[in-house]
Amino acid sequence: MAELKGEARASYVAAMFARIARTYDLMNTVMTGGQHHRWRSQAARLASVGLEGPALDIGTGTGDFAFALAKRPGIERVIGIDFVPEMVAVATRKVKRRKLHRPVEFFNGDALALPFPDNSFVCATSGFSLRNVIDLPGAIGEMARVVRPGGRVVSLEITPLERNGPFARLFRLYFHRLTPLIGGLLARYREAYTYLPRSVDLFPTADKLAAIMERAGLQNVTYKKIGLGTVAIHVGSKR
Repeated sequence: MAELKGEARASYVAAMFARIARTYDLMNTVMTGGQHHRWRSQAARLASVGLEGPALDIGTGTGDFAFALAKRPGIERVIGIDFVPEMVAVATRKVKRRKLHRPVEFFNGDALALPFPDNSFVCATSGFSLRNVIDLPGAIGEMARVVRPGGRVVSLEITPLERNGPFARLFRLYFHRLTPLIGGLLARYREAYTYLPRSVDLFPTADKLAAIMERAGLQNVTYKKIGLGTVAIHVGSKR
């Protein structure tokens, strides 16, 4: 995977996520001990507090971040887009099973060419998906483009541990050795969960991601680490 670039990497990632779409939610719950729902709720609050209007979730996967946004006061409707049709199909089926107080819709789409006019949403979010885009600054720039002035761009993402120590070594052992084994057993696709820790290793640190967001024109960029420092929520505002 590390050797793949550009469209070849995009095709590889899309095919991989298509294959694990049906077991994606189960694996998220097992890998995080169920904490991923709480993390998404926390990020949704930071994205939407004090704002009113529509929200966008990119790389929405099976839709859990979009559903968290739909629960927030002030959010009128939510659109989730994902590059992988199989993920969109799972998210759409979940809509039919839930009692939602606000409209939530899912579409196939490209994070690098969002099919929306400038200034369309009060917030744009991404949960555990920016690692998978082939042009990170481009994706963040697109999120900033479609957000209204005064709105926010929020990333919820696994972040490389910046310090070495007993916990970092233990987490690395779990992430690089145990996670692929669990993926092989539950998702029957070990390769996808070998890709996951490698993609985190290649992802910018929290400080570097904040700098990328600032270069995209976002203001007051801050981040907080959760999950014992393994996950970061970044928030930036559009002037």
